[in-house]
Amino acid sequence: MTTKNKDNTVLPNDLNTLMAEKPNTTLIDLLPPDHFENVHIPGAQNACVFFVSFLDDLAAIVSNKNERVVVYGSSIRSQDTGMAIEKMARAGYQDIYELEGGLEAWREAGYDFLGDSPDSADDPQTKVSLSDGTYRIDAGLSKIEWAGRNPNTCHFGTVEVSEGTIMSKGGELSGTIEVDMESIHNVNLEGDELQPILEAHLRSDDFFFTSMFPKAVLHLKEVTPLEPGWQTAPNFRVHGELSLRGVSASLEFDTTVSLTDNNTLRLEAHFDIDKTRWNVIYGSTRFFEHLGMHKVFDLISLQISIVAVR
Repeated sequence: MTTKNKDNTVLPNDLNTLMAEKPNTTLIDLLPPDHFENVHIPGAQNACVFFVSFLDDLAAIVSNKNERVVVYGSSIRSQDTGMAIEKMARAGYQDIYELEGGLEAWREAGYDFLGDSPDSADDPQTKVSLSDGTYRIDAGLSKIEWAGRNPNTCHFGTVEVSEGTIMSKGGELSGTIEVDMESIHNVNLEGDELQPILEAHLRSDDFFFTSMFPKAVLHLKEVTPLEPGWQTAPNFRVHGELSLRGVSASLEFDTTVSLTDNNTLRLEAHFDIDKTRWNVIYGSTRFFEHLGMHKVFDLISLQISIVAVR
């Protein structure tokens, strides 16, 4: 039998032989249960390595830690088996083997699968892929959080998205996001008598002058992919324009875009803006002297979560 004893790995054409020679060998599929139901290697049992209960689930299958266990994951690119083996070794399992290349190698070797969809193409779900269409922003599910600071403290809160649309075409995005500036809300002073005072100040002409400019608009002029396009990392760059307090200025930031199974588009971004670019100069030592306790740092941190439905 051709095994890589140094790394405790077995090749696909050795797995059946190993299990035949060692009848007490247990084969463990490390992927989520829904994936296991769709496709798995004959004879495998499921203990998902991504579950916090992984070791407990494994112990329910393998009670003897001296028993030989072969684990497999998705492919040679995925680190699922490495993570599982580390956890198992720390937990005291003594005889652990890995199917080299996982399910992908098993399929390439021409072996059969079991499951509800054993012959379907397996999307590794690692890179973002968008289809053309128009998405309407769901204001109730979208959220903008802000944080502003001075030398002594940090205030943070929310402001509501009112409406907007996002268009997807040819792998790029565009659209508009409208924000209700009257809805600006402070969170960290919740219940304190200073909370309404701070909120009124933020709405005043010292800051966002919401009686005159009740709406801010982020124009997504050009949203282009960032390679390689991982689903969990920033995968698009936004080239846009923010209209705020009567001033329009360019704005660039990176965002993580994802498309869920129910055709819901999500944009997640975290970045700072210099408020003075939109004529919000209150508290800035670039514009005023002898501010004393009235200093306010120029940068505002924004965390944006946009949900849009096709």
